[in-house]
Amino acid sequence: MNLKSFLVPLAGCVLVVTSASAHHAFSAEYDRDRPITLTGEVTLLEWTNPHARLYIDAPGDDGEMVNWDLELGPPNGLMRQGWRRDSLVPGTVVTVEGFRHREKATVANARSVVLDDGRRVFAGSSFDTQSPAEEE
Repeated sequence: MNLKSFLVPLAGCVLVVTSASAHHAFSAEYDRDRPITLTGEVTLLEWTNPHARLYIDAPGDDGEMVNWDLELGPPNGLMRQGWRRDSLVPGTVVTVEGFRHREKATVANARSVVLDDGRRVFAGSSFDTQSPAEEE
């Protein structure tokens, strides 16, 4: 067996393992025992993979206004739920329900977003897609 026929499959395996480890289970980053509800103004909706991100200005733990970074589901999943890139424009007031990040004080995983007209929309949280084994 020559070196090339060994290195090509090895490189493919490394790429697969690297990309698989880049996406973490919900419980690796977020704490289901620390739910949070935030109401604030949208500052930005980033339509990026592997997860869209919503940024809102809302009160932090000390009551001061901070810019919260909220992980949403993947853009394709959000589109299947009726979301579009322009679904939330800056200045829109929303209430986000989700779970706090284990380490970062102003980061959370959004489970649902309640719009200013009262409609609740699914945010594509990885909490909702975790397997029963991940819940424990």
